[in-house]
Amino acid sequence: MKILLLNLYYPPDTSATAKMAQTVVDALCKKHEVTVVCGRPSYDPSERRVWRLWQTEVNGNLRIIRVGSTTFPRFNMKKRVLNYLSYVLFSVLRAPFVNCDAVIGMTDPPFEGIVAAFVAMLKNKPYIYNIRDMYPDMALGGSIVEPGLLARIWEKMHRWALRRAAKVIVLGEDMKNRIFAKGIDVEKLEVVRDGTEVHGTEGETALDEDVLRAIRGQFSFVLLHAGNVGFYGAWGTLLAAAKELSAENIGFVFVGEGARRDLLAAEAAGIPNVKFLPFYASSKIPSVLAAPDAHLITIKRGLEGVVVPSKMYGILAAGKPIVAVAPPETDVVMLGTRLGFGIAAEPEHSAELIEKIRVLAGDPGRVKAMALAAKTAAQNFDRAKELEKFVRATERIATEEKH
Repeated sequence: MKILLLNLYYPPDTSATAKMAQTVVDALCKKHEVTVVCGRPSYDPSERRVWRLWQTEVNGNLRIIRVGSTTFPRFNMKKRVLNYLSYVLFSVLRAPFVNCDAVIGMTDPPFEGIVAAFVAMLKNKPYIYNIRDMYPDMALGGSIVEPGLLARIWEKMHRWALRRAAKVIVLGEDMKNRIFAKGIDVEKLEVVRDGTEVHGTEGETALDEDVLRAIRGQFSFVLLHAGNVGFYGAWGTLLAAAKELSAENIGFVFVGEGARRDLLAAEAAGIPNVKFLPFYASSKIPSVLAAPDAHLITIKRGLEGVVVPSKMYGILAAGKPIVAVAPPETDVVMLGTRLGFGIAAEPEHSAELIEKIRVLAGDPGRVKAMALAAKTAAQNFDRAKELEKFVRATERIATEEKH
């Protein structure tokens, strides 16, 4: 089969969606021909491309068409919007001329699902919508966009794209439930988790002692939030808990960057058990994951099913417990409770979080049991098996269209 995938970011872009797009494409290319229509690298790329209206790269079953989008740095939001708009303009002009049996749309830019649905309609081909982050829900929940006419139009167009899709592939049961609540047929919805690479003990790598020391410091118990410090987290609840627990030498460490990072660091000034560190190189990720006693995952109320943190699976593979500061409807809370690798607190209730962390830090036996449960749970989320589900769903839709 011939498959067309649309997403602004693709390696050498380094965003999470670029990496996951590549993972999906690699799985599809084992049996099918895939064309990716993406933009010029702009998300902290490892290399650049000169401007062309479009340029094509071919490698086996993969053809990459990079259209001539702008490449402003991602940290400048106003100019980043120009990257989005220029990509949409050029991709909509180029994609209709790509021969394919099915169209897959992802969610970069945030309205890409709508654009890809439009391209599929122009081509009269089936559309598969792979939702990574759900907009406009995320923009509204993160106070990036205010409620009003723009949000209503965006939501109406997004629901049109969902109805237009032959299959909507989502990251978790919470996201599935949220889309079902929009009136979308449950038969269209399929959960394909990001998962993790499941290795035996022979695949383990040596840990970097410098990374372990930097994260652990002199704390007796360490909680780590590794990843983007964005609009979605209950950051105030975490800082309130850290302040209360400072006398007990329980450390709260944040590794990463993001739109709320500087503000959070300013608010944490004077709290001695809060530490901020920059992102580490990808080769150091196993050491980062192994460093704390437990990992923090936070989703604020209103964003359940909108943000589905894929880092959960890497944490499980590392055999670490999870402290979820998130609504009970989220996958991380439901799975953590059911499979025994997590504890949870409501995102608005710092007192509940403080008490649960205090109990966990004082019970090494429970920490060990949760770590073992995490390692066991990771086996249920093998990335290769999840990707097979994605490939089979794509094949079914494209085959039905052919017949």
